[in-house]
Amino acid sequence: MRTLALAFAILASASFAQAQDWPLRPVTFVVPYAAGGPSDSQARMLAARLGELLHQQIIVENVGGAGGMTGANRVAKAAPDGYTLLLGGLAVLGQIPTLYKKPLYDAVADFEHVALIAESARILITRKDLPANTLAEFIAYAKLNQDHMQYASAGAGSGSHVCAILLDSLIGTHMVHVPYRGTGPAMQDMLAGRIDFSCEQISTAYPLIQAGTVKALATLALDRVPVLADLPTAQEQGLDLDCSVWISLEFPKGTAGAIVRRLAEVANDAVETPAVRERFASLGVSVVPPQRRTPEYLARLIPSEIKKWAGPIKASGAHAD
Repeated sequence: MRTLALAFAILASASFAQAQDWPLRPVTFVVPYAAGGPSDSQARMLAARLGELLHQQIIVENVGGAGGMTGANRVAKAAPDGYTLLLGGLAVLGQIPTLYKKPLYDAVADFEHVALIAESARILITRKDLPANTLAEFIAYAKLNQDHMQYASAGAGSGSHVCAILLDSLIGTHMVHVPYRGTGPAMQDMLAGRIDFSCEQISTAYPLIQAGTVKALATLALDRVPVLADLPTAQEQGLDLDCSVWISLEFPKGTAGAIVRRLAEVANDAVETPAVRERFASLGVSVVPPQRRTPEYLARLIPSEIKKWAGPIKASGAHAD
């Protein structure tokens, strides 16, 4: 028994030492979307502070495609050595498992879930000259013009795509989806008047709304957000649509538990930094409370999110493959 106890003690000590030494070289932080979008912006803010706290470079690498599945799959298949990290989120972990018939990874089993980081709302925005100023007017206009209306997304299977599919289904229309390789190009076409609407993350939508270059018709979340306090939710306007999003940190399955816990601790410190919180808040993004930032909480959240979204996605007939 004493020999077994000694062996466990040695293993525990080695694991602790490994975590204390990690990282010894730069960490690749995979963002599964194109540069310039809302997820990319949040990842870069977070990476900068994580790098300061870990005294090592956190290199953001954009690996877009298949609504985020390509980048997420790269991390799922990476060596579990603590040097490849994924910016996870609702789309790649909570919706893709249902949206694709044969997803490239298991969202629950193929990752070591590190920490839930932040949540934010989506906003229904339209081109500036669309003849609708409320959600009710938008629905009426869409029903009359659905054959000619187009909505943008950051790619087939992305969160903006799924949210627009649900909106389309709920109001009984069949509008045209135009997938882009990221949010930036999609917003450029909306500003040029070539796209009618998008269900966009608030961190992207808010600056455009402030500039008066798009219209905001509804907050697609359970509650209004402070930076757009006058914009009613879809529920307040009679439509039961909540497309709130979240982001998380994920390692490949098999990454040492001590490294997972160390990154969770450092991520907690990072989002408690006043400058990080203020920057997130300025974009309408809310850092989740400490009790929801643990690996254990995130491991419970992901299967519950898959279950939550499976019904609406199947009911809408949505698929991305």
